Amino acid sequence: MAKKKILILAGDFVEDYELMVPYQMLLMVGHDVDVVSPGKKPGDTVATAVHDFEGQQTYSEKRGHNFMINADFDAVDPAAYDGLVVPGGRAPEYLRLDQRVIDIVRAMDEAKKPIAAICHGPQLLAPAGVLKGRSSTAYPAVMPEVIAAGGTWCAPNATFSNAVVDGHLVTSPAWTGHPDWMAAFLKLLGTKIEA
Repeated sequence: MAKKKILILAGDFVEDYELMVPYQMLLMVGHDVDVVSPGKKPGDTVATAVHDFEGQQTYSEKRGHNFMINADFDAVDPAAYDGLVVPGGRAPEYLRLDQRVIDIVRAMDEAKKPIAAICHGPQLLAPAGVLKGRSSTAYPAVMPEVIAAGGTWCAPNATFSNAVVDGHLVTSPAWTGHPDWMAAFLKLLGTKIEA
């Protein structure tokens, strides 16, 4: 298997599982993974949050961990990466206001590199024009943004474990969808896992 170089866009209060688990999965299969955040340098951390589904009208939020950034956001060259991961949580809400973030997402899409976005992650895809004419899913609260951005909304299944693939884009509604979401992303990357 050829080693791939993956970029993950993170920020404070990114969803803990949606950053930590894909990061570890991608390392586990042998890929290089750079995690960046605007205004942060290697060795800085982002605070994570754990979102859980406990029977209320929306998810609950608890403080997670400090996740160490391992690459310099200012030095990111989208052409140097084979794929992009956009975790959810609170981070996409404000990261989408950073024009360089949007430019990175747009460049990855225009190059038709695999993009995996989960939960609130499509909030970065919408302003970059990635969702226009594409089928995708997200956490249900993001549905109006998906539709307003010209996307076709695919409702999550009852267990939020599904992934939706449209071309080089794979989306999932929540961390419960990690197995399907990451399997689809690895397939788009051409990653072969030997049993």
